[in-house]
Amino acid sequence: MKFILASHNKNKIKEFREILKDTKIELISLIDLNDNEEIIETGNTFLDNALLKAKHISKKYNLPTIADDSGIEIKYLKNAPGIYSARYSSSGDLANNLKVLKELEGVTDRYARFICVIAVYYPNDEYKSFKGVWEGFIANTIKGNNGFGYDPIFIPNGYRSTVAELDENIKAKLSHRAKALQLLKDEFII
Repeated sequence: MKFILASHNKNKIKEFREILKDTKIELISLIDLNDNEEIIETGNTFLDNALLKAKHISKKYNLPTIADDSGIEIKYLKNAPGIYSARYSSSGDLANNLKVLKELEGVTDRYARFICVIAVYYPNDEYKSFKGVWEGFIANTIKGNNGFGYDPIFIPNGYRSTVAELDENIKAKLSHRAKALQLLKDEFII
């Protein structure tokens, strides 16, 4: 089954392909299609943004399309950065992490959760969505070299290391994206 993955993010494409490697889904990314169009996320929720991207690409290529929107919500920051996670500082991953650490200086309640919503949109205007949540807390410093985004400052519940310090196999099983993808796999009995 051919599905387009509406993403240019090489890390995300790799993660999706790794998690779906033992399925019948053939993922074609926007990079594979040489499609450089940037779809502006104008939604108010993770679901809004995932659907916006999936619908646009599905209509463009007349193929089922998978898109996600994900981010981190930090309780003390009233669930910010949320849907603005990727562009929280407007200067990339390191700046995003440093901004969060500065905003949490002296704060003891560092509860946070990663959220991923995956939308599968079909050319006939039907869609399904799947949500994964990964709970934990924000570390005091940046640690680790694996992963991307907020991985160097997020410590999952039950662990003492940041996601960026964990083995990729652990992330592939426990992450918010892995949980949402597992729900997708279960839905399609793949």
